[in-house]
Amino acid sequence: MKFPKLHLATLMFGVAVLVAGIVYASSHREAPLISSDPLADNTDLYAFRCPDDTNSVAIIANYIPFELPEGGPNYASFGENIRYEIHVDNDATKNGDEITYRFTFTKMNEDPTTFFNIRLGKENLKTSYMCERSVDGGQTWETIVTNGMVPPPNIGPRSIEGGAGKNKSYDVLMKDAITKATTGETVFCGPVDDPFFVDLGGIFDLGQTRKRDGTGADKARDGVAGFNCHTIAIKVPIATLQKDKKPVTMAKNILDGDFVIGVWASASRPKITTLRTDGMKPDVSGEWIQISRIGMPLTNEAVIPIGDKDRWNSGSPYDTQRELSYAKYFVNPELGLYMDDSKFGGAVPALSALRIQSKSLGSFDFRNGADGLYGLYATNGGAGTALDTNSFGKILLQKGAPRSCDLLPIFYTGVPNLKPYQLATGKKGNPLAEGKPFINNFLPSLGDMLRLNMATPVTPRNSKDFSTLGIIQCAALGLTDPRFNTTSDLQWIPNMDGFPNGRRLEDDVTTIELQAVSGVALAAIGLWYDDYVPGQTASPVTPNLVKVLSYNAGPDHNDMPFTATFPYQAQPHRGYDYTKMITKVDDDGGIGAIGLSAPRGFFIGSASPNPTGNNSTLKFHIAESGRVQVKIFDAQGNYITTLFDELTGNGEYSASWSTDNSISSGAYLASLQLNGQPIASSKIIVTR
Repeated sequence: MKFPKLHLATLMFGVAVLVAGIVYASSHREAPLISSDPLADNTDLYAFRCPDDTNSVAIIANYIPFELPEGGPNYASFGENIRYEIHVDNDATKNGDEITYRFTFTKMNEDPTTFFNIRLGKENLKTSYMCERSVDGGQTWETIVTNGMVPPPNIGPRSIEGGAGKNKSYDVLMKDAITKATTGETVFCGPVDDPFFVDLGGIFDLGQTRKRDGTGADKARDGVAGFNCHTIAIKVPIATLQKDKKPVTMAKNILDGDFVIGVWASASRPKITTLRTDGMKPDVSGEWIQISRIGMPLTNEAVIPIGDKDRWNSGSPYDTQRELSYAKYFVNPELGLYMDDSKFGGAVPALSALRIQSKSLGSFDFRNGADGLYGLYATNGGAGTALDTNSFGKILLQKGAPRSCDLLPIFYTGVPNLKPYQLATGKKGNPLAEGKPFINNFLPSLGDMLRLNMATPVTPRNSKDFSTLGIIQCAALGLTDPRFNTTSDLQWIPNMDGFPNGRRLEDDVTTIELQAVSGVALAAIGLWYDDYVPGQTASPVTPNLVKVLSYNAGPDHNDMPFTATFPYQAQPHRGYDYTKMITKVDDDGGIGAIGLSAPRGFFIGSASPNPTGNNSTLKFHIAESGRVQVKIFDAQGNYITTLFDELTGNGEYSASWSTDNSISSGAYLASLQLNGQPIASSKIIVTR
């Protein structure tokens, strides 16, 4: 497929719009419709073997993005008339859930005579829940928790610890809310610190993620720091989740495929909502409609385009035909265009370290539109491997779909412990040979789920080998560490239990997925980067591979430490202390734990008049001294004129544009620049 040559400025403007939907804090406000219904919005999903109870698995489904800790008097809480569900698939031979957990919430006001949320021990918007479980695909349901209690928001010392409030520490309130289900699960529902971490400010600035070790404006800031969310956390015995009810002690080995589960979460509402004129709660009726879901993190952000996001949210990973309609976005991922210098590689400088193989081993091209490993298809060159056309080859080898062999299985089936999906260790230069096993979370249901092998041992969080890079670090150790690279035998390698084999709270999924798009999984199995030449290059650990492995997308840890015991997440940030946090410089260089800083400048409203046929005025604010310019570009990114060019200090200014007859009708972009760097933009429409 040929791409037209575009003016660089056009690319940059286009990327600005595209990246806004690419890597947005996992599933925070990821689709147009659900962004208007935050109480039902899945933010993140985690599944990992419990570090303090290795006979159990923790499944954590988080909802409600960007909760301000001080957002009273009606603080964020779980919604009524919403079904929050956690789905578990453990048997690919059957279509649908093997286990489903359903949570519904109820609110009440214990003291309607006050505007405070908590007074004299009584709560307003006091929230309780019921948890039901189905083990027959939703045909029947068993109530396993009745009247489970949700802790109140962490308002402040008077409302929580004070005698006029709850008269308890928040730690006690959280522990009191942990409930044992009648079927053996441990359950917690309530507000927590949002455990995700990502440099939103950098990402939204044309995808320009910043480094942890930068300085000043170049230093990464965690844009989710300081915000809360609401969690549904369950700790489930492995024997409950395993398809044959086996405990983990019965696993044949640490990659036993019989211990793989797929997990996804959703939210649904009744089809009809009727508002009332008497101020009472709306009436609801009709069938339940799914409006949000999450499986693998970042799927609906980094893979699914905006035109399909709402449709994707309404679907099920068990609807194979519908899921297949999205496969084209995995086999030629849009992000791949910005890791390819023959396409738009120069448009996002922060991704310059990430370049997809175009001539791996001298011949294999994995860039968008190329054939990848398809050349093996005609002769069944993958015989005896997962690429065999008599097994999975017809799916994994597709013409013009280069990432059908790596990204598609990672997201849609899990990765099997079969050739060629083993480390290059022991392959002696042949990527299709048998190598060192390092992952098996294969559950071929062909749908987006978070897949976890429950037999894989836990990496202790206090181990020097523990890494937020999950399987990427596991692969690096298996390839380079003498403890693991001297044999191709199966052995435990630290971080085998990390993303994408499940997802731990600590895993830096943004960095891992960007590295994966750049082809790091291909390199791990022996399809090395282009600067490795067989027979000429001494080691496959080439500069290109080192660049990818050393790339980071910014923050690599949460703003609050995780806890060692269930529910593992940090307490929610306290509203009373929130203003103090804003003025404190945090470890990542942000302003306070929320990671916010004042903008360097911005346009004040839109141009006036807009649209315009003659003259238009732009007002703008500058927060620091420097050379300020306002430049006009057309829709193709071509420079038109400069309206303002002065050395200024802090203050408000204006610039006028006389759109005479030499300016044709259409859309134009005003770019506000400080010391040569764009800091804001505004759209102007010219009509004739």
